[in-house]
Amino acid sequence: MTVNSEKSGGQASNGSRRAGNGFRPDAANPPWPGSYPDSRGHGRPVYGAVDLGTNNCRLLVAKPVHGGFRVIDAFSRIVRLGEGLSSTGMLSEQAMDRAVDALAVCAGKLGRRQTTRLRAVATEACRAAGNSSHFVDRVREETGIALDVITPAEEARLAVMGCWSLLEACSGRAIIFDIGGGSTEVILTDVSGPGEPRIIDWLSIPLGVVTLSERIDADGISRALYEDIIGEVENALADFNIRNGLANGGSEDVTLVGTSGTVTTLTSVHLGLQEYDRSLVDGAQVELAEIYKLAREVTFLDHASRVAIPCIGDERARLVVPGCVIFEAIVSSWKIDKLMVADRGIREGVLRKLMRRDPLVNAPKRQLANANGGG
Repeated sequence: MTVNSEKSGGQASNGSRRAGNGFRPDAANPPWPGSYPDSRGHGRPVYGAVDLGTNNCRLLVAKPVHGGFRVIDAFSRIVRLGEGLSSTGMLSEQAMDRAVDALAVCAGKLGRRQTTRLRAVATEACRAAGNSSHFVDRVREETGIALDVITPAEEARLAVMGCWSLLEACSGRAIIFDIGGGSTEVILTDVSGPGEPRIIDWLSIPLGVVTLSERIDADGISRALYEDIIGEVENALADFNIRNGLANGGSEDVTLVGTSGTVTTLTSVHLGLQEYDRSLVDGAQVELAEIYKLAREVTFLDHASRVAIPCIGDERARLVVPGCVIFEAIVSSWKIDKLMVADRGIREGVLRKLMRRDPLVNAPKRQLANANGGG
Protein backbone atom coordinates (compact mmCIF):
# COMPACT_ATOMS: atom_id res chain seq x y z
CA MET A 1 0.00 0.00 0.00
CA THR A 2 1.44 3.35 -1.03
CA VAL A 3 1.38 6.25 1.39
CA ASN A 4 2.56 9.66 0.27
CA SER A 5 2.73 12.67 2.56
CA GLU A 6 1.66 16.13 1.46
CA LYS A 7 1.99 17.75 4.87
CA SER A 8 3.08 16.61 8.28
CA GLY A 9 1.26 18.32 11.11
CA GLY A 10 3.11 19.29 14.26
CA GLN A 11 1.80 20.11 17.68
CA ALA A 12 -0.36 23.00 16.65
CA SER A 13 -1.87 24.95 19.50
CA ASN A 14 -4.44 27.15 17.79
CA GLY A 15 -7.35 24.73 17.90
CA SER A 16 -10.42 26.08 19.65
CA ARG A 17 -13.21 24.33 21.48
CA ARG A 18 -16.89 24.48 20.66
CA ALA A 19 -17.86 26.87 17.84
CA GLY A 20 -15.26 27.96 15.37
CA ASN A 21 -13.18 24.82 14.87
CA GLY A 22 -14.82 24.22 11.49
CA PHE A 23 -15.83 20.63 12.24
CA ARG A 24 -19.48 19.65 12.45
CA PRO A 25 -20.69 16.73 14.59
CA ASP A 26 -22.84 15.46 11.71
CA ALA A 27 -19.73 15.18 9.51
CA ALA A 28 -18.74 11.99 11.29
CA ASN A 29 -20.73 9.67 9.01
CA PRO A 30 -21.82 11.42 5.81
CA PRO A 31 -23.13 9.53 2.76
CA TRP A 32 -20.41 7.58 0.97
CA PRO A 33 -19.03 9.65 -1.95
CA GLY A 34 -19.81 7.66 -5.08
CA SER A 35 -17.79 9.33 -7.81
CA TYR A 36 -14.37 10.63 -8.65
CA PRO A 37 -14.93 13.35 -11.26
CA ASP A 38 -11.40 13.74 -12.60
CA SER A 39 -7.82 12.54 -12.31
CA ARG A 40 -6.76 15.59 -10.29
CA GLY A 41 -8.73 14.40 -7.29
CA HIS A 42 -11.55 16.96 -7.20
CA GLY A 43 -14.56 15.52 -5.45
CA ARG A 44 -12.68 12.65 -3.84
CA PRO A 45 -13.44 11.93 -0.19
CA VAL A 46 -11.16 13.08 2.58
CA TYR A 47 -10.65 10.55 5.38
CA GLY A 48 -9.81 11.26 9.02
CA ALA A 49 -8.56 8.91 11.73
CA VAL A 50 -8.21 9.87 15.39
CA ASP A 51 -6.52 7.57 17.91
CA LEU A 52 -6.93 8.65 21.54
CA GLY A 53 -4.77 6.42 23.67
CA THR A 54 -3.74 6.38 27.30
CA ASN A 55 -0.76 8.61 26.57
CA ASN A 56 -1.17 10.19 23.12
CA CYS A 57 -3.77 11.83 20.93
CA ARG A 58 -3.01 11.30 17.24
CA LEU A 59 -4.66 12.34 13.99
CA LEU A 60 -4.18 11.52 10.31
CA VAL A 61 -6.11 13.13 7.46
CA ALA A 62 -5.66 11.49 4.07
CA LYS A 63 -6.88 11.35 0.48
CA PRO A 64 -7.03 8.16 -1.59
CA VAL A 65 -4.45 7.59 -4.30
CA HIS A 66 -3.85 4.55 -6.51
CA GLY A 67 -3.18 1.63 -4.21
CA GLY A 68 -3.06 3.63 -1.01
CA PHE A 69 -3.52 7.09 0.47
CA ARG A 70 -1.71 10.40 0.72
CA VAL A 71 -1.49 11.99 4.16
CA ILE A 72 -2.44 15.67 3.90
CA ASP A 73 -2.43 16.57 7.59
CA ALA A 74 -1.33 15.02 10.86
CA PHE A 75 -1.15 15.81 14.54
CA SER A 76 0.25 14.20 17.67
CA ARG A 77 0.30 15.36 21.26
CA ILE A 78 1.07 13.67 24.56
CA VAL A 79 -2.04 14.10 26.76
CA ARG A 80 -1.49 11.48 29.50
CA LEU A 81 -5.21 10.69 29.61
CA GLY A 82 -4.59 7.66 31.82
CA GLU A 83 -2.53 9.50 34.42
CA GLY A 84 -3.63 8.34 37.88
CA LEU A 85 -6.22 5.96 36.43
CA SER A 86 -4.68 2.83 37.96
CA SER A 87 -5.08 4.22 41.47
CA THR A 88 -8.44 6.01 41.17
CA GLY A 89 -10.27 4.12 38.43
CA MET A 90 -11.32 7.48 36.97
CA LEU A 91 -10.07 9.97 34.39
CA SER A 92 -8.93 13.10 36.21
CA GLU A 93 -10.25 16.54 35.31
CA GLN A 94 -6.75 17.67 34.32
CA ALA A 95 -6.24 14.67 32.06
CA MET A 96 -9.64 15.18 30.42
CA ASP A 97 -8.86 18.87 29.88
CA ARG A 98 -5.60 17.98 28.12
CA ALA A 99 -7.32 15.44 25.90
CA VAL A 100 -10.19 17.78 24.99
CA ASP A 101 -7.70 20.54 24.11
CA ALA A 102 -5.83 18.15 21.80
CA LEU A 103 -9.05 16.87 20.23
CA ALA A 104 -10.12 20.47 19.59
CA VAL A 105 -6.95 20.91 17.54
CA CYS A 106 -7.85 17.73 15.65
CA ALA A 107 -11.36 19.06 15.03
CA GLY A 108 -9.93 22.28 13.62
CA LYS A 109 -7.73 20.36 11.20
CA LEU A 110 -10.59 18.06 10.19
CA GLY A 111 -12.76 21.06 9.46
CA ARG A 112 -10.12 22.94 7.48
CA ARG A 113 -9.44 19.82 5.40
CA GLN A 114 -13.19 19.36 4.76
CA THR A 115 -13.10 15.80 6.03
CA THR A 116 -15.95 13.70 4.68
CA ARG A 117 -15.42 10.44 6.58
CA LEU A 118 -14.07 10.15 10.11
CA ARG A 119 -13.57 7.49 12.72
CA ALA A 120 -12.23 8.46 16.14
CA VAL A 121 -11.29 5.60 18.45
CA ALA A 122 -10.35 5.52 22.13
CA THR A 123 -8.56 2.62 23.77
CA GLU A 124 -7.50 1.34 27.20
CA ALA A 125 -7.90 4.48 29.34
CA CYS A 126 -11.48 4.97 28.19
CA ARG A 127 -12.24 1.25 28.46
CA ALA A 128 -11.09 1.17 32.08
CA ALA A 129 -12.33 4.49 33.45
CA GLY A 130 -15.53 4.66 35.46
CA ASN A 131 -16.33 8.11 34.07
CA SER A 132 -15.60 7.24 30.45
CA SER A 133 -19.15 7.95 29.23
CA HIS A 134 -19.04 11.43 30.78
CA PHE A 135 -15.76 12.11 28.99
CA VAL A 136 -17.08 10.84 25.64
CA ASP A 137 -20.15 13.10 25.97
CA ARG A 138 -17.95 16.07 26.83
CA VAL A 139 -15.71 15.46 23.81
CA ARG A 140 -18.69 15.37 21.47
CA GLU A 141 -20.21 18.52 22.96
CA GLU A 142 -17.01 20.57 22.94
CA THR A 143 -15.29 19.35 19.75
CA GLY A 144 -17.92 17.62 17.60
CA ILE A 145 -15.88 14.40 17.59
CA ALA A 146 -17.75 11.19 18.43
CA LEU A 147 -15.33 8.84 20.18
CA ASP A 148 -15.76 5.11 19.67
CA VAL A 149 -14.38 3.22 22.69
CA ILE A 150 -13.13 0.05 21.02
CA THR A 151 -12.55 -3.41 22.46
CA PRO A 152 -9.07 -4.94 22.76
CA ALA A 153 -10.02 -7.28 19.88
CA GLU A 154 -10.84 -4.36 17.60
CA GLU A 155 -7.64 -2.60 18.70
CA ALA A 156 -5.69 -5.69 17.64
CA ARG A 157 -7.43 -5.80 14.25
CA LEU A 158 -6.69 -2.14 13.59
CA ALA A 159 -3.04 -2.54 14.57
CA VAL A 160 -2.70 -5.41 12.08
CA MET A 161 -4.38 -3.44 9.30
CA GLY A 162 -2.10 -0.49 10.03
CA CYS A 163 0.97 -2.69 9.48
CA TRP A 164 -0.50 -4.54 6.50
CA SER A 165 1.83 -3.17 3.81
CA LEU A 166 4.92 -4.06 5.83
CA LEU A 167 3.68 -7.65 6.01
CA GLU A 168 3.08 -8.03 2.27
CA ALA A 169 6.68 -9.15 1.70
CA CYS A 170 6.55 -11.66 4.57
CA SER A 171 5.47 -15.29 4.51
CA GLY A 172 4.19 -17.71 7.10
CA ARG A 173 3.35 -16.18 10.47
CA ALA A 174 4.08 -12.79 12.00
CA ILE A 175 3.84 -11.42 15.53
CA ILE A 176 2.89 -7.76 15.87
CA PHE A 177 3.29 -6.17 19.28
CA ASP A 178 2.21 -2.68 20.30
CA ILE A 179 3.36 -1.26 23.65
CA GLY A 180 0.68 1.29 24.43
CA GLY A 181 0.04 3.68 27.27
CA GLY A 182 -2.39 1.48 29.19
CA SER A 183 -1.95 -1.97 27.68
CA THR A 184 0.28 -3.98 25.39
CA GLU A 185 -1.21 -5.88 22.46
CA VAL A 186 0.42 -9.03 21.05
CA ILE A 187 -1.07 -10.38 17.83
CA LEU A 188 -0.15 -13.54 15.94
CA THR A 189 -1.11 -13.36 12.26
CA ASP A 190 -1.05 -15.58 9.19
CA VAL A 191 0.47 -13.65 6.28
CA SER A 192 0.83 -16.57 3.88
CA GLY A 193 -2.29 -15.96 1.82
CA PRO A 194 -3.50 -13.18 -0.47
CA GLY A 195 -5.35 -10.21 0.99
CA GLU A 196 -5.16 -8.85 4.48
CA PRO A 197 -3.38 -10.82 7.22
CA ARG A 198 -5.53 -13.25 9.19
CA ILE A 199 -5.39 -12.97 12.97
CA ILE A 200 -4.64 -16.36 14.51
CA ASP A 201 -4.57 -15.28 18.15
CA TRP A 202 -4.10 -12.13 20.18
CA LEU A 203 -3.39 -11.12 23.74
CA SER A 204 -3.91 -7.86 25.61
CA ILE A 205 -1.55 -7.44 28.56
CA PRO A 206 -2.81 -4.82 31.08
CA LEU A 207 0.56 -3.09 31.30
CA GLY A 208 1.52 0.05 29.39
CA VAL A 209 4.05 2.84 29.65
CA VAL A 210 1.73 5.24 31.50
CA THR A 211 0.29 2.77 34.00
CA LEU A 212 3.69 1.21 34.64
CA SER A 213 5.42 4.58 35.00
CA GLU A 214 3.40 5.12 38.18
CA ARG A 215 5.27 2.19 39.72
CA ILE A 216 8.73 3.31 38.59
CA ASP A 217 10.89 6.09 40.03
CA ALA A 218 11.73 8.66 37.35
CA ASP A 219 15.40 8.50 38.36
CA GLY A 220 15.63 4.78 37.67
CA ILE A 221 14.22 1.36 38.40
CA SER A 222 15.36 -1.02 41.11
CA ARG A 223 16.56 -4.49 40.12
CA ALA A 224 13.85 -6.06 42.26
CA LEU A 225 11.03 -4.15 40.56
CA TYR A 226 12.60 -4.82 37.18
CA GLU A 227 12.54 -8.57 37.81
CA ASP A 228 8.95 -8.39 39.11
CA ILE A 229 7.71 -6.67 35.95
CA ILE A 230 9.62 -9.02 33.67
CA GLY A 231 7.95 -11.91 35.49
CA GLU A 232 4.48 -10.37 35.11
CA VAL A 233 4.84 -10.02 31.36
CA GLU A 234 6.38 -13.47 30.92
CA ASN A 235 3.52 -15.03 32.91
CA ALA A 236 0.97 -13.18 30.80
CA LEU A 237 2.60 -14.51 27.62
CA ALA A 238 3.07 -18.10 28.75
CA ASP A 239 -0.28 -19.59 27.70
CA PHE A 240 -0.28 -17.56 24.45
CA ASN A 241 3.11 -18.99 23.49
CA ILE A 242 2.20 -22.56 24.42
CA ARG A 243 -1.13 -22.71 22.58
CA ASN A 244 0.44 -21.23 19.43
CA GLY A 245 3.57 -23.39 19.44
CA LEU A 246 5.86 -20.40 20.00
CA ALA A 247 7.66 -21.77 23.04
CA ASN A 248 10.90 -23.76 22.95
CA GLY A 249 12.13 -22.57 19.58
CA GLY A 250 8.77 -22.65 17.81
CA SER A 251 9.07 -18.98 16.83
CA GLU A 252 12.23 -19.22 14.73
CA ASP A 253 10.38 -18.86 11.40
CA VAL A 254 8.13 -16.04 12.60
CA THR A 255 8.46 -12.39 11.50
CA LEU A 256 8.46 -9.98 14.46
CA VAL A 257 7.00 -6.49 13.99
CA GLY A 258 7.19 -3.86 16.72
CA THR A 259 5.00 -0.78 16.65
CA SER A 260 5.07 1.76 19.47
CA GLY A 261 6.90 4.85 20.64
CA THR A 262 9.22 2.61 22.63
CA VAL A 263 10.28 0.61 19.58
CA THR A 264 10.69 3.60 17.27
CA THR A 265 12.62 5.52 19.93
CA LEU A 266 15.01 2.63 20.56
CA THR A 267 15.51 2.22 16.82
CA SER A 268 16.31 5.92 16.43
CA VAL A 269 18.93 5.68 19.17
CA HIS A 270 20.31 2.49 17.63
CA LEU A 271 20.64 4.23 14.24
CA GLY A 272 22.46 7.15 15.85
CA LEU A 273 19.88 9.72 14.71
CA GLN A 274 20.21 13.21 16.15
CA GLU A 275 16.51 13.81 15.55
CA TYR A 276 13.66 11.50 14.68
CA ASP A 277 13.28 10.63 10.99
CA ARG A 278 10.29 8.45 10.15
CA SER A 279 11.64 7.64 6.68
CA LEU A 280 14.64 5.90 8.26
CA VAL A 281 12.74 4.18 11.07
CA ASP A 282 9.51 2.90 9.51
CA GLY A 283 10.17 -0.43 7.84
CA ALA A 284 13.71 -0.74 9.23
CA GLN A 285 14.92 -4.25 10.02
CA VAL A 286 17.34 -4.44 12.93
CA GLU A 287 19.12 -7.17 14.84
CA LEU A 288 16.91 -7.96 17.78
CA ALA A 289 19.87 -8.75 20.06
CA GLU A 290 21.25 -5.24 19.54
CA ILE A 291 17.94 -3.51 20.33
CA TYR A 292 17.46 -5.79 23.32
CA LYS A 293 20.90 -4.82 24.66
CA LEU A 294 20.15 -1.13 24.07
CA ALA A 295 16.82 -1.40 25.93
CA ARG A 296 18.60 -2.92 28.92
CA GLU A 297 21.19 -0.10 28.93
CA VAL A 298 18.53 2.63 28.70
CA THR A 299 16.51 1.00 31.48
CA PHE A 300 19.28 1.39 34.02
CA LEU A 301 20.52 4.85 33.08
CA ASP A 302 19.70 7.71 35.43
CA HIS A 303 17.15 10.28 34.34
CA ALA A 304 19.68 12.95 33.31
CA SER A 305 21.57 10.48 31.12
CA ARG A 306 18.38 9.45 29.32
CA VAL A 307 17.41 13.08 28.75
CA ALA A 308 20.80 13.69 27.10
CA ILE A 309 20.24 11.02 24.44
CA PRO A 310 19.00 12.43 21.12
CA CYS A 311 15.52 11.12 20.19
CA ILE A 312 14.70 10.55 23.87
CA GLY A 313 15.03 13.95 25.50
CA ASP A 314 13.05 15.25 28.44
CA GLU A 315 9.59 14.40 27.06
CA ARG A 316 10.27 10.66 26.64
CA ALA A 317 12.86 10.14 29.39
CA ARG A 318 10.33 8.95 31.97
CA LEU A 319 8.09 6.80 29.81
CA VAL A 320 10.88 5.09 27.88
CA VAL A 321 11.90 3.06 30.96
CA PRO A 322 8.62 1.16 31.45
CA GLY A 323 8.47 0.75 27.68
CA CYS A 324 11.95 -0.80 27.64
CA VAL A 325 11.09 -3.20 30.45
CA ILE A 326 7.94 -4.39 28.67
CA PHE A 327 9.90 -4.67 25.41
CA GLU A 328 12.61 -6.81 27.02
CA ALA A 329 10.11 -9.15 28.64
CA ILE A 330 8.15 -9.66 25.42
CA VAL A 331 10.96 -10.27 22.95
CA SER A 332 13.00 -12.47 25.30
CA SER A 333 10.30 -15.14 25.14
CA TRP A 334 10.85 -15.81 21.42
CA LYS A 335 13.80 -17.11 19.42
CA ILE A 336 13.72 -14.50 16.66
CA ASP A 337 16.80 -12.80 15.18
CA LYS A 338 15.40 -9.67 13.55
CA LEU A 339 12.85 -7.01 14.38
CA MET A 340 10.87 -5.12 11.77
CA VAL A 341 10.04 -1.63 13.01
CA ALA A 342 6.70 0.01 12.22
CA ASP A 343 6.00 3.70 12.74
CA ARG A 344 2.32 3.11 12.13
CA GLY A 345 -0.58 1.51 13.88
CA ILE A 346 -4.19 2.19 14.78
CA ARG A 347 -4.60 5.41 12.78
CA GLU A 348 -3.41 3.75 9.60
CA GLY A 349 -5.63 0.77 10.37
CA VAL A 350 -8.64 3.04 10.76
CA LEU A 351 -7.89 4.67 7.41
CA ARG A 352 -7.55 1.29 5.71
CA LYS A 353 -10.93 0.17 7.08
CA LEU A 354 -12.61 3.43 6.04
CA MET A 355 -11.17 3.06 2.54
CA ARG A 356 -12.11 -0.59 2.03
CA ARG A 357 -14.68 0.25 -0.64
CA ASP A 358 -12.63 2.96 -2.31
CA PRO A 359 -11.83 2.00 -5.95
CA LEU A 360 -8.49 3.84 -5.94
CA VAL A 361 -7.16 2.28 -2.75
CA ASN A 362 -8.14 -1.20 -3.86
CA ALA A 363 -6.79 -0.98 -7.40
CA PRO A 364 -4.95 -4.18 -8.44
CA LYS A 365 -1.20 -3.90 -7.97
CA ARG A 366 -0.52 -4.37 -11.68
CA GLN A 367 -2.43 -1.14 -12.32
CA LEU A 368 -0.43 0.93 -9.87
CA ALA A 369 1.75 3.62 -11.35
CA ASN A 370 3.70 3.96 -8.12
CA ALA A 371 4.26 0.83 -6.10
CA ASN A 372 6.91 1.97 -3.65
CA GLY A 373 6.41 3.07 -0.05
CA GLY A 374 4.08 1.62 2.53
CA GLY A 375 1.09 2.34 4.68
